Amino acid sequence: MPPTTGDPLPSWNEGPAKEAIFAYIARITDVGSPDFLPLPERIAVFDNDGTLWPEHPLPFQAAFAIDELSSRIPREPDLAADPMVQAALAGDLAKLLEGPGYEGLLQILALTHAGMSVDAFRRTVEAWLVSARHPRFDRPYDSLTYLPMQELLRYLQANNFKNFIVSGGGVDFMRVWVERVYGIPPEQVVGSTARTTFELGAAGPVLTKTLDYLFVNDKGGKPVGIHQFIGRRPTLCCGNSDGDHEMLQYTTINNPRPSLGLLVHHTDPEREYAYAAKSTSTGKLVEALAAAPSHGWCVVDMKEDWNMIFARE
Repeated sequence: MPPTTGDPLPSWNEGPAKEAIFAYIARITDVGSPDFLPLPERIAVFDNDGTLWPEHPLPFQAAFAIDELSSRIPREPDLAADPMVQAALAGDLAKLLEGPGYEGLLQILALTHAGMSVDAFRRTVEAWLVSARHPRFDRPYDSLTYLPMQELLRYLQANNFKNFIVSGGGVDFMRVWVERVYGIPPEQVVGSTARTTFELGAAGPVLTKTLDYLFVNDKGGKPVGIHQFIGRRPTLCCGNSDGDHEMLQYTTINNPRPSLGLLVHHTDPEREYAYAAKSTSTGKLVEALAAAPSHGWCVVDMKEDWNMIFARE
């Protein structure tokens, strides 16, 4: 049962998803229960794109990279001859994601991310978040987090969970805004990374981004990243796509501690988007959705389970 002080998940409709969350928290917080979960083991991991905020028509980091390219073309017109730059400017994400290594997307990230100091990169991301607007919702990107998921993050924190972002997005991109937007400190972000170099310059220490030794924190990379950077097996996992399948498996299958898997299903074209097997962006959901019943993962139907998607401005 939810706490008597009021409903901590008011944007969630009554139904199986909300009931599953409350039932799980009741089990693991009852000190007399065999399922009581010691505080250090209350680890929750959340995907970001498509789980905590939208990933259509493009993942927000891709939108950032494309806007950066657009601003550079007048100063560096030779960039426009690059086929991948042309694809990026046309919004052709499928072209950028071709190939097993996403070579086109990596080329765009190299042009817009690599070679910058981490401080300069932070300033660039911060400026973009102030000026950029989502093409459909006409709101700043960082105002488009899902209200029900914000409530869930706060509810878990109130029950002594340590919340982590475990995303395929770039860790430096997310760490710029994640504490302000989600209340999650930057050290609790696990994302895609590459080698960073250090030098002592005239003005002091400088860290510079590269794309060397790139680690893509997606699919099977997510459990690896959790092991390397968190060091504890999660007991709650929330994702939205086949990119989160292995993270859900790692959290829930043969876990000696009680666990809960949640899978956000995008089913609401009026208030957000509807996609699963066919996605024009990232976020294809086929394998994880098919596996959900056999593993007891709770599928959160956005249209049926959420009475609000975004907080009002």
